[in-house]
Amino acid sequence: GYRVLIYGHNPGEIERLEEILSEKGFYPHKNLQLMMGELDQGFIWDEPRLVVLGDSEIFSRYRIPRPRRRYTATIPSLPRADYHPGDYVVHLDHGVGKFLGIRSISSEGREREMLVIGYAEGAKLYLNLTQSHLVSRYLGAGKANPKLDRLGGNRWLRVKIGAERAVKDLAGDLLELQAHRAATRGHSFPPDNAWQKEFEAAFIYQETDEQARAIIEVKEDMEASRPMDRLLCGDVGYGKTEVAIRAAFKAVMDGKQTAILVPTTVLAQQHLRTFRDRISDYPVRVEALSRLVSSKEQAKIIDDLAAGTVDIVIGTHRLLQNDIAFKSLGLVIIDEEQRFGVRHKEKLKRMKKLVDVLTLTATPIPRTLYLSLTGARDLSSITTPPQDRLAVETRVMPYNPEVVKTAVRREVDRGGQIFYLHNRVKDIETVRSKLEIRFPDLKIAVGHGQMDDKELAGAMEEFAAGTIDLLVCTTIIESGLDIPNANTIIIENAHRFGLADLYQLRGRVGRYKHRAYAYFFYPPAIYLEDGARKRLRAIEEFSHLGAGYGLALRDLEIRGAGNILGREQHGHIAAVGFDLYCRLLRESVTRLRGEEPKAPPRSTIDFDLPVTIPLDYVGTESQRME
Repeated sequence: GYRVLIYGHNPGEIERLEEILSEKGFYPHKNLQLMMGELDQGFIWDEPRLVVLGDSEIFSRYRIPRPRRRYTATIPSLPRADYHPGDYVVHLDHGVGKFLGIRSISSEGREREMLVIGYAEGAKLYLNLTQSHLVSRYLGAGKANPKLDRLGGNRWLRVKIGAERAVKDLAGDLLELQAHRAATRGHSFPPDNAWQKEFEAAFIYQETDEQARAIIEVKEDMEASRPMDRLLCGDVGYGKTEVAIRAAFKAVMDGKQTAILVPTTVLAQQHLRTFRDRISDYPVRVEALSRLVSSKEQAKIIDDLAAGTVDIVIGTHRLLQNDIAFKSLGLVIIDEEQRFGVRHKEKLKRMKKLVDVLTLTATPIPRTLYLSLTGARDLSSITTPPQDRLAVETRVMPYNPEVVKTAVRREVDRGGQIFYLHNRVKDIETVRSKLEIRFPDLKIAVGHGQMDDKELAGAMEEFAAGTIDLLVCTTIIESGLDIPNANTIIIENAHRFGLADLYQLRGRVGRYKHRAYAYFFYPPAIYLEDGARKRLRAIEEFSHLGAGYGLALRDLEIRGAGNILGREQHGHIAAVGFDLYCRLLRESVTRLRGEEPKAPPRSTIDFDLPVTIPLDYVGTESQRME
């Protein structure tokens, strides 16, 4: 005789609740009502005979690690107009020049801001800011500076025509590759079933628009008859793992197995916890294969994979060894493809011909970046940060013990934890001893790849549980670790790391709503070589949210773009720049398909008013151009 109200978070949950209750014969009923709203815990009120339930109780979701929030779309930052005076740029019509800055010009009694580009023989081009889309940063084929074009000269036109002719053959090859992929028959997964809808409704956060779009794109690829080969590019902590979990669940719902390849054993264990926790309400078996799993357990898992009783397996390169066989593999998910060696990638290529492949990355490698920029590879991008996410405060400086002391104390005083990265196993214990003397009240542990497997797993689990204050570690923490309470990272000898490595390491902190800090130290007494100086400057410059894509482009600039396409295209990339080269290639592919490429807008709107942004309002030139 009680009246029952059940609250669901979204229409999908309400719909699934109706299905479940109808199957049991409880719905519709005059005393049962389903409502939309947020309620973490229900109650019984005897006097008016009322029972109120929240969806978390129906769907068994009591352990909510973070509050459920709505996401707000922000302007994506790829790629930003990060020009600085002295940088080389490419104008679509006038060629390679040098950016000299933004100047206020008085003309006909009006003041307007102009982009100033220097060309050969001291010539200058003054370009209205409304036409700045015609200009891109020059990314060359090597480290040498390009030759400046002459304003009004015809060299640029000849160079551009030469590049356009060169990309035609390449465009034909790319179209042939796409046609081959389209013609290859793969497994076509059916549309989502009731369990899939229920599983997705149980997600404790609100998806961002881009995350939701990526999920739809992945599912459409899986339901198509050709094998999927999609790259999912998104900053650390932007929700790529949830997209992967839903894809894996969809594969399992059709009786197919999923293999998830990760670069480190530590990340394999974390993914194992995440997947098991997320799928725990369903009869899906998730296992891991890495050196942290005993030989006896590995043998059992390998047998069960072949028998088909393991649905999802997560592992390092161990999964690529010859003794691994699947009964019915349907999906391969690769986390950070660039971390695998050449031999492993060859095996991955063979796998890609047979099954659907989803690759996750925060910083795409140059060739992957190129293939996605030209449209040769399917790309989904998540650039919207979760609400309340703050950019990591990044500091690059010579090593300073006082700064280390202040950073550690500030983090501990607010109840947080610290990563201290020292990438030499030989003397890592010495570093730990010194830190224990300096911070006797802190619990300090060590984590590196040469430790005993159980000891390493224990240290990482203790750190994740919050019982360790400071973890002295190597780059074993680099990929994907998600410890929301660790919000300061201190990196020694940062000049020895590549740009993608520095970015991944910074991504270990700032994964929740607290302000995080990353300190990149280099020895005070050494001279930094040019590449190291550029990398450190870039990691400090690209510290805004969503910087991964821009960093990948800057990495391309530092290392040179010529080696990604072979020697025959090297000269054309050097002549017109990587950005314009990709644009020409994209246009050529579009024309070969029989379509007309979209031309950049040429119209201008001229007001009889001063069109300027006050310097005291927006001071930096890159922001003024944006």
